[in-house]
Amino acid sequence: MPARSTRPADKFDDDDYPAYTMGRAAEMIGATPAFLRALGEHRLITPLRSDGGHRRYSRYQLRIAGRARELVDSGTPIEAACRIIILEDQLEEAQRINEELRGRGEAEPSA
Repeated sequence: MPARSTRPADKFDDDDYPAYTMGRAAEMIGATPAFLRALGEHRLITPLRSDGGHRRYSRYQLRIAGRARELVDSGTPIEAACRIIILEDQLEEAQRINEELRGRGEAEPSA
């Protein structure tokens, strides 16, 4: 069995790897650390913690935070923005499952 690469650079290709500090994450999405903390308080994203207890964000989480920032910048209250994003995610998942079931013929109505 070939050995898995454990080079640190390989982790940065993983969308779920918590590679970014709070300061860097905020800078990347053009927000403040307080904005990222607020997203955590509203349970939109939950950053992982380093051994020292510092928040660390993944690229996936930054995409979600970026979408929240777009909504907030357009005038949507942060609470509503978080709810919208959660509902968008749930809708996308339901559509994916529906397409998967249709592909297997399980979503066809019975006669």
